[in-house]
Amino acid sequence: MGSFSGIDTLWVLLGATLVFFMQAGFAMVETGFTRAKNAGNIIMKNLMDFALGTIVFWIIGFGLMQGEDIGGLVGSFDFFIQGNYDSNIPTYVFVIFQTVFCATAATIVSGAMAERTKFSSYCVYSIIISMIVYPISGHWIWGGGWLAQQGFHDFAGSTAVHLVGGVAALVGAKILGPRIGKYGKDGSVKAIPGHSLTLGALGVFILWFCWFGFNGTSTLSLSSSESMVSAGNIFVNTNLAAASATVVVMLFTWIKYEKPDVSMTLNGSLAGLVAITAGCDVVDPFGAAIIGCCAGLVMLFVVWFMDNIAHIDDPVGAIAVHGGCGALGTLMTGLLAVDGGLFYGHGMDFFITQCIGVGSVMLWVTVTMTIAFMVIKKTIGLRVTRQEELVGLDIEEHGLVSSYAGFSFDDTTPTEQLGDVYEYTPLYMEKETSITSGIYKVVIVCRPECFENLKEALSAIGVMGLTVTKVLGCGTQKGQTEYYRGAKVDTELLPKIKCEVVVAKVPVTLVVDTAKRVLYTGNIGDGKIFVYDVLDAIKIRTGEQGVDALQYED
Repeated sequence: MGSFSGIDTLWVLLGATLVFFMQAGFAMVETGFTRAKNAGNIIMKNLMDFALGTIVFWIIGFGLMQGEDIGGLVGSFDFFIQGNYDSNIPTYVFVIFQTVFCATAATIVSGAMAERTKFSSYCVYSIIISMIVYPISGHWIWGGGWLAQQGFHDFAGSTAVHLVGGVAALVGAKILGPRIGKYGKDGSVKAIPGHSLTLGALGVFILWFCWFGFNGTSTLSLSSSESMVSAGNIFVNTNLAAASATVVVMLFTWIKYEKPDVSMTLNGSLAGLVAITAGCDVVDPFGAAIIGCCAGLVMLFVVWFMDNIAHIDDPVGAIAVHGGCGALGTLMTGLLAVDGGLFYGHGMDFFITQCIGVGSVMLWVTVTMTIAFMVIKKTIGLRVTRQEELVGLDIEEHGLVSSYAGFSFDDTTPTEQLGDVYEYTPLYMEKETSITSGIYKVVIVCRPECFENLKEALSAIGVMGLTVTKVLGCGTQKGQTEYYRGAKVDTELLPKIKCEVVVAKVPVTLVVDTAKRVLYTGNIGDGKIFVYDVLDAIKIRTGEQGVDALQYED
C-alpha cells in the first residue's frame, strides 16, 4: 500500500460526490423540458444510466480506459478492476471518480432521445456506451493513449465526456426520428413545450453547482500550493464562462424575440459550463469569458440548425449544448491557452492537435453509435409505437397513469394526430345513430390526446362552437389498472377532456357518428357520448332564440 494524501483523497471523493449529483441535475432538466406524460420514463432512464453504467464500467470499461496502454488505442483488459492504480490517492478513490464521469457521458443522450425511445432499447444503449464507446476514446485522452501522447488537452471532459455524449445523442436522435407533431407537412417547426420550466431551472442550478466539482476536483490534488492556486483559477473560470454564456443568450433572445427566452437562457448556462471544461485550467478569466460568450452563440446556432435545417428533434438541446459546445470549448483551448495557445503567439501546433482530437472522437462515436443504434433498431426495435408515444411512455412503458398523482397536465400538441394510428373496421360503425331533428346538446368525454382530432373533425362538418373542460373521471371499468411498489392502486381518476356542443342545423347524428369514428381505438377509456334535448337557446347579445341563436356570424 502506497503513501496517500488525506487532503487529496478527500478532495477527489468530494468531487465524485458532486459529479454523481449531476445525475439529479440532468434528470430535472430533461424532465422539465419534456411533457408530464413522460416524466417517470425520463427519471428511470437517468437512474439506469448510472446503475447499468456503474456495473459494466467496473466489469470491463475501466480497464479499457485506464489499463496499460496497448498501441495507443486501448487499455488492457482488467476485468473487475484487479490492478493497482494507486497514486497520490488510493485505487478505488480514482475508480469511483472515473465511474461518475462515465455515467455523465451516458446520460446526455437521454434528453435528445426523450419521449419516443423504448426503455429496453435505451438500457442496451447505456450498456454499450459505458462498456466500450466512452472508455476507448477516454483512453486516448486520459488513459495515456495516442491523443495524450500528441499533447491533446482536455482537462475535465469537454470532448472526453460531453462531445462523446453529444455526438451519440445526434446519431440516436437522427436514427430515431422526430416526435409526432414536431414538424408540419411543410417542414415547419412546431413547438412542443416542456411541462415545467421550474424543474428545468432547478436542474440547471444543480448542474452549475456540481460543475465546480466536475472541473475543480479534476486536479486530483489539493495538498500543494500549486494545486490550490489551480483549483481557485478553475472555479473562477468555470463560473465566468457559465455566467457569460447565460447573459449572451438572454440578450440575444431578448433582441430577437423582444422577450428574454427562459428555456434557451437556461441552456446557455449549460453551454458555457460545457465549453470551459476542456481548458478551465489553462486559460485566464478573460479567456473563460470569451469562451462562454462564444458558447452561448454556438448553442443558439446549433439549436436553430437542428430544428430548421437538419430536422433532428432534440427536446432538451443536448446536441447543441454538449456536442456543439464540447467541440467549441476544446478547439478554443488551442486558441486561448495562456501557455501554448495560438492567440498567445505559440503557433499552430497545439491548435491542430486539438482539432485532430475533436475530429477523431467525433468519428469514433459516430461510427460506433451508428452501428449500435442500427443493430438495436433492427433487432428489438428503437422506437415505441405511435399509440404509445401519444398516450405517453409513463403508462405504456412503466404502468404509471401519471407521475403527478392528483394533478392534471395538458400534454397534447396541436399537430399530434391519431388518425392513422389504427386500421380498423368496428362492426358497430355500420349502425348509424338515429335521432330525430331538434336542438341537442352533445357531451363528449374523451382521452386528452384525442381532442385535437375531434376538434378538427367537428370543425370539418360545420360545428363552430365548442365548450371544453379538463376533467378527471373513470368509466365502469374503474380506470386502467396501476401498480405502485407491487401493490394494486385503488381506482384512479384519469385526466379526460369534456367537450360540449349544441347543434341544430348540423344533424346531431352526423356529430355523434363523427365523434365515434374519430375517437374509437377499441381500448378501454375511449370515452362516452351523451345526447340531451335542449328546450331553447338564447343569444344574449342579440336576443335571438332557438336555431337562430346557434348560427355562426362572419
